[in-house]
Amino acid sequence: MARYLIIGGSSGIGEAIAKRLLLDDHEVIILCRKDPLIPNAKYLECDVTKDSFPKIEGALNGFVYCPGSINLKPISQLTIEDFQNDFNINLLGAVRALKAYLSQLKGEHLSSMLFFSTVAVKKGMAYHTSVAAAKGAVEGMARSLAAELAPFVRVNCIAPSLTKTPLSQSLMRSKDSIKEKHPLKRLGKPEDIAAMAAFLLTEESSWITGQVIGVDGGLSTL
Repeated sequence: MARYLIIGGSSGIGEAIAKRLLLDDHEVIILCRKDPLIPNAKYLECDVTKDSFPKIEGALNGFVYCPGSINLKPISQLTIEDFQNDFNINLLGAVRALKAYLSQLKGEHLSSMLFFSTVAVKKGMAYHTSVAAAKGAVEGMARSLAAELAPFVRVNCIAPSLTKTPLSQSLMRSKDSIKEKHPLKRLGKPEDIAAMAAFLLTEESSWITGQVIGVDGGLSTL
């Protein structure tokens, strides 16, 4: 049984990852702002935009950073504060969490770290300037960390397309037209992302690091 820390596991993709890992009998610790109500998971309250993170005892086998933002506006309507908020949630929050728990991942065992990007970094999309810039920074950080922390910590990134989560609820009004843009003709489900996350976190992917993997219905390449 491995021990995993999920930051932002109260709903959506983070919740699906937690449930998938628990199903495989792993120990899961969730950091989020509200109780996720997931049986058998340990919950600690945390706000990633702040500098204070709860103390966790013992070694960790895996670290997952899920908080994100969807801030879709034309550049003429984006403010400096929009960019700052997106960077604070997506990049700086990840850095704060990483610095709080990195020492617990760098043990004698092989550990895994997982971050999230977006298909919009690889495939240019209108109105995604702020979030794509922030997630592009996450991709750069993940690759650099993979080089720095090898061979004891593997670091990878998942880049989903639109997935049915509470965060994307405002975009669901156009879901029929959006899904038609995907070669597989459907939107993603949290379970689609959780399946890849579980693979990247466990020893099944022990020879994979420094990768940004699209789970996007084929949108980024086809």
